[in-house]
Amino acid sequence: MAKRAKRRKAEALAIPMAARVAIGAVAVAALGYGLLSGPASVQKPSAPQAQVQAKASSTPVYVAPPVHASAPPPAPTQAPAPLVEPPKAAEGPGALVRQVVDYASRQTPGTVIIDTKNTFLYLVLNDTQALRYGIGVGREGFTWSGEQTVARKAEWPDWHPPVEMVSRQPYLPRFMAGGPGNPLGARAMYLGETEYRIHGTNKPDTIGKRVSSGCIRLTNEDVVDLYERVKVGAKVIVLPATASPSNRPSATNAQILSSGPKVAEAR
Repeated sequence: MAKRAKRRKAEALAIPMAARVAIGAVAVAALGYGLLSGPASVQKPSAPQAQVQAKASSTPVYVAPPVHASAPPPAPTQAPAPLVEPPKAAEGPGALVRQVVDYASRQTPGTVIIDTKNTFLYLVLNDTQALRYGIGVGREGFTWSGEQTVARKAEWPDWHPPVEMVSRQPYLPRFMAGGPGNPLGARAMYLGETEYRIHGTNKPDTIGKRVSSGCIRLTNEDVVDLYERVKVGAKVIVLPATASPSNRPSATNAQILSSGPKVAEAR
């Protein structure tokens, strides 16, 4: 009986021990599995910040060149105003009609400016305006330029053809009294000591043309008007026939061209 009681006691003690061993084994197994697999929520660590920056810096980036402030351009220098306005071509059929026009000039009012190239005569009124007349001028080889003064004036002047003219045109009369048939027309203004004149004409269809031997002609109506306005001693500036704004000489320094005639013809 005693042996049987001891055996039961030993069996009773053995069961809890086996349970404890089994529980411990299960716990150890669970711990080992957790260490091997790791938690499912753990993510791969990201690359260090320095590596990210290094990788980003390797991408080419366009950098605009620095803008340097440039020096302002020098202010343009203004050329001195010309003594007379550059010649202008006729604007149309009515351009040769006497009229007041815009005309910049530093000349004294009353000065006469002859634009041989464009067949205009300007009587300066003020700094910005002039009275413009259509004129006839010298034909090729008989143009001239320079500065003169009105030495004297005459109404219905007589005509004495110069000797040089008669030698070229022997059929001309040696004298012609003033009147409607006279080629000098109704009025004449004599320029300095030369044979050149500003005068009228009995051939108004020659206005705007190059037909004379150096004299300047206007219609009789226009020459009478100019005659009343221009005073003896007035300055007369004759611009070259080939004048342009870039190469036209100053009117005060212009000289009579040596190729021009020494005497003027009325026809």
